[in-house]
Amino acid sequence: MGIGNLNILGYPVFNGNLEEVDWSTDKLIVNTINQYSYCIAHEDLTFEKSLKASDILLPDGVAIVWAAKWLKGDRIQKIAGADIHEFLLKYLERTGGRCFYMGSSNDVLEKIKHRAAREYPNVVLKTYSPPYKKVFTPEDNTAIINAINAFAPDVVFVGMTAPKQEKWVYQNEQFLDKGIICSIGAVFDFYAGTVQRPNKVWQNLGLEWLGRLLKEPRRM
Repeated sequence: MGIGNLNILGYPVFNGNLEEVDWSTDKLIVNTINQYSYCIAHEDLTFEKSLKASDILLPDGVAIVWAAKWLKGDRIQKIAGADIHEFLLKYLERTGGRCFYMGSSNDVLEKIKHRAAREYPNVVLKTYSPPYKKVFTPEDNTAIINAINAFAPDVVFVGMTAPKQEKWVYQNEQFLDKGIICSIGAVFDFYAGTVQRPNKVWQNLGLEWLGRLLKEPRRM
């Protein structure tokens, strides 16, 4: 599928070109890793397993890029959640694909639908706002899974913040019929315009997570 991975601190971090990946595959699990999620995974075994089980684990943080250089002597490109979100929307625009957003509030999802309709008119889009609770009931999960499968999306964006979103995908992807399943958290709010993405200084340093931490300490 054109996927190249580099073992960094026990994690299979993506070391390739997104353009070379076969995105037409039936199912593909895409997550991101940065220094924040790496530290959280030390305390959460299920989260660690979720990240390590990714088909594509994107290096979303300067510490991961530096670790590749220092430990492996390799240069890898930082790819943030917002980057893969934009890349996949452009891919779906070219192919006339179907996209499902699962997570966040109805207000945020409505803003996403309106913006995507303007920017990517060839993409067929559907959304689902799950109950706001720490752990979903079996009934909640059944409703979510049924909604996704009924739509048969090519891409499923999951936005419930880490580590909840990655763990949900890890525990439920077997019940999803198809799709690129991509956990992108705060990108829902960034794209909707309800939360401002950390500025270019933070982005270029690979420290978007720190910019978010300073802005939203409770959430992070």
